[in-house]
Amino acid sequence: METIAYRRRAADKAARALFALSALLVVLPLFLIFFDLLWKGARELKWTLLTDLPHPVGEPGGGIANGILGTLTMAGLAMAGGIPLAVMSGIYLAEYGRGKFAATVRFAVDMLAGVPSIIMGIFGYVLWVLPMKRFSAWAGAAALAMIFIPVVVRTTEEMLRTVPQSVREAALALGIERWKTTLFITVRTATAGIVTGILLAMARIVGETAPLLFTALGNQFWQSGLDQPIAAVPLQIFSYAISPYEDWHDKAWAGAVVLIGMVFLISAGARYFTRVKK
Repeated sequence: METIAYRRRAADKAARALFALSALLVVLPLFLIFFDLLWKGARELKWTLLTDLPHPVGEPGGGIANGILGTLTMAGLAMAGGIPLAVMSGIYLAEYGRGKFAATVRFAVDMLAGVPSIIMGIFGYVLWVLPMKRFSAWAGAAALAMIFIPVVVRTTEEMLRTVPQSVREAALALGIERWKTTLFITVRTATAGIVTGILLAMARIVGETAPLLFTALGNQFWQSGLDQPIAAVPLQIFSYAISPYEDWHDKAWAGAVVLIGMVFLISAGARYFTRVKK
């Protein structure tokens, strides 16, 4: 009996060690990437990087302030239009979607989520840039929204399906109308999961480059309007990285650190406010 108990304890410890090692291997790439970016971009991590416009070749200094503003502008526009549409679509699929139409919508959303981002950029170029005859923030935001929406739709649907059916039945038994049950009870119960899906989708579009090459184009100055080409941090990182200048390579690494920092801060803030509401 003692031998069996010893084997069980040894197997339990080995399994725990394996689980811990697996968790470490999952998070290790994140820390390696982050420290590598810090190491290579530390020379350009200055306050002026966040406040100055890009300088011409040969001039020291310069920053990516216009890119930060442009990224936040296009991501904000994409989310402002995409969140209501995506969440309501997810609610429909989870709560009301039955039959062939819902199956078709679900299949289309899955297909849209798998389309490469560069194809979204080409589609945005044909749909918005060519008719408008100009690159613009609107075109960039529309391309990002097409990437953002399917992720949020599927996440919203899956999160709502995790809410026990008994919660809905209890509300209906009290005489609450179904649409009120859906909005004020079911959706509220799944809020944390839905917000997580929105954050994941936001993290993806903030770092997208290919769609913006075809729609926003980028510029070296403050944008004069949403119907004009607009800068973005990923575009500036791309431009700096492919240049032949060592100083611009350093700025590309520093810009990558800023981009990761933006995603981290927005995600942490959203999670904090979600917990406070709960």
